[in-house]
Amino acid sequence: MRTTCNYPCFRTKEKQISKREQKTQPLQLVFFDMDGVLLDTVSSWKYIHEQFGTTNERSIMPYLRGDIDYLEFIRRDVSLWRTNGEAVSKKTLENILYSIPFIPGVQETISYLKNQGIRTAIVTAGLDILAEKVAGEVGIDYTYANAVKVGADGRLTGEGVLQVELMQKDKNVRDLVKKLNLPLTACAAVGNSCFDIPMLEVCGIGIAFNPEDTCIIHNADVVVTEKDLRKLIPTFQKYLS
Repeated sequence: MRTTCNYPCFRTKEKQISKREQKTQPLQLVFFDMDGVLLDTVSSWKYIHEQFGTTNERSIMPYLRGDIDYLEFIRRDVSLWRTNGEAVSKKTLENILYSIPFIPGVQETISYLKNQGIRTAIVTAGLDILAEKVAGEVGIDYTYANAVKVGADGRLTGEGVLQVELMQKDKNVRDLVKKLNLPLTACAAVGNSCFDIPMLEVCGIGIAFNPEDTCIIHNADVVVTEKDLRKLIPTFQKYLS
């Protein structure tokens, strides 16, 4: 069941969009969120917590209120992941994350875009060890994700490396289009939650896929409710030329 946005910081942003004010150009680059879009999990962070019997609920509202930054949010998450009283190893973390299944149709959709000469990117507030594995397996060109630091013993140090702010994914979108010298109107963004709204809004095409809340539906040009990424192909076809 879809819900309205549960986070106060996004409630005022809900709006109905009938069409883009700007002209959309032929598609050259598609940005994908990872969790719930490429992978069949609401949150890879939550997925890890479930394996350890922990939760990050105590950190969510302080972050959304601005009491802590996202790097501190990551630190608090990592501090909870322990085995036999010790910090978890990178290998253990990889084994957990690599068990998350793909959303149906991922390989076919990315292959279709690649065959059309359209580049692809992941923008996720999740971890790079998972994003890079996903990108490598299905052929995605670029990844933006966060990282956890690992000590000489192979265990997490408790520190993180911030590359993607949960509520500011548009910054990573703008960074890549600038490097590639592409207009934002030649880009599409695919997301499933209110946290993806900023990147949907800056791209020429904003797609809500497998949406988990109504606010992203209200801020998207195209909505696909079926959990099959191949359902996006007809939309991409419309913007090839």
